[in-house]
Amino acid sequence: MGVLHEIREDIRATMERDPAARNVVEVVLFYPGFHARLAHRAAHALHRAGIPVVPRGLMHLTRFLTGIEIHPGATIGSRFFIDHGMGVVIGETAEIGDDVMLYQGVTLGGTSTQRIKRHPTLRDRVTVGAGAKVIGGIEIGENARIGAGSVVVTNVPPNATVVGVPGHIVAFHDDSNGAIQRLPDPEWERMNELERKIDELHGMVEHLGEHLGVIHAKQHD
Repeated sequence: MGVLHEIREDIRATMERDPAARNVVEVVLFYPGFHARLAHRAAHALHRAGIPVVPRGLMHLTRFLTGIEIHPGATIGSRFFIDHGMGVVIGETAEIGDDVMLYQGVTLGGTSTQRIKRHPTLRDRVTVGAGAKVIGGIEIGENARIGAGSVVVTNVPPNATVVGVPGHIVAFHDDSNGAIQRLPDPEWERMNELERKIDELHGMVEHLGEHLGVIHAKQHD
């Protein structure tokens, strides 16, 4: 697959996933995610060729211009799309499959200071919501969805939807037919139980108040 074909595929992916993208000219001129991917494609090739300094310098300039920080060593597949993009950080050993989509503020970060696989792997068709943090050398399976603001530090199986801090699975979905199998959410159930207890206590206090009022009225008769 040639570079020009890959670039055309990136443009097509942007047009398909962003309803605000009116035409190719807008994407090429005004989409920072597209610009960052172009720069990373060149920087990654230089990085793999063993050329020092220049790849980091290119991506440093790209961060200044787009607000997106991608290490030259990160591996990125086809049709990668970053929506808006400001604040996105992708670490050195991150691996991103095909048709992956990131929203603004996403971090694919590391937890180790050693030269090991310390950043996450995102398999094909993963979507990561705004502000989510995916940390460590973990794997996010195909078609998984990470909710906005989530913090994910463990592996996520394919087709799962993850939300919360720390991230936990709340559903599995099937992209072929749109079916969603929702799982019990212990945190939500605990909140509902707490709300129910509060309502019960409120009712008991009101009943006790009424009872005390009756006793007080009898004492003054």
